[in-house]
Amino acid sequence: MEHKNIAAALVKAQKAFGPALKSSTNPHFKSKYADLAACVEAVIDGLNGAGIALIQKQHPHDGGVCVETIFVHESGETFSAGMLTVPAAKQDPQGYGSALTYARRYSLMAACGIAPEDDDGNAAKAPKKEATRTTLAKYVQAIQDHIANERDLGVLQAYDEAWDQGEEFAASVWNSLTTTQREYITRLQNSKAKKAA
Repeated sequence: MEHKNIAAALVKAQKAFGPALKSSTNPHFKSKYADLAACVEAVIDGLNGAGIALIQKQHPHDGGVCVETIFVHESGETFSAGMLTVPAAKQDPQGYGSALTYARRYSLMAACGIAPEDDDGNAAKAPKKEATRTTLAKYVQAIQDHIANERDLGVLQAYDEAWDQGEEFAASVWNSLTTTQREYITRLQNSKAKKAA
């Protein structure tokens, strides 16, 4: 399929994208993150201004959700950014709802090439603070609790948030886990990568 019009429009739209501001707070970690609304807000005006509609289509997926981010240009051309699958931490409406929100957020950020940014605008300028023992212990404990209760989505989210704190912090979290816990996370990441491929 021809993508000439939508390709030019996406370039125009991307120039107008803002950062996905970390305006929501995770009460468990007392850290900020960019929620789905912040991600949509960062790109929707740029997309619409370039004549592009944003659609996030759901596909059937056993044990979780599968989201496909699609851009539709006013010329009729469409572009799919691919599908992202996320396992549901619990097999109930809340578990599926959380997985769907997570999948939509990360699919949108990947498709648009945006990243979360602190809402004070100084995240890139400020040096990363050394992880305190208290903060490190909270992340490690949260991951261990999620693993013990087989809340796979919670494990992945907590580990992703550890990486948001920086590579050194994530390495400290990783090194604080047992070999069995590391293997558990590795299995989840490999499974997620296979489903996304």
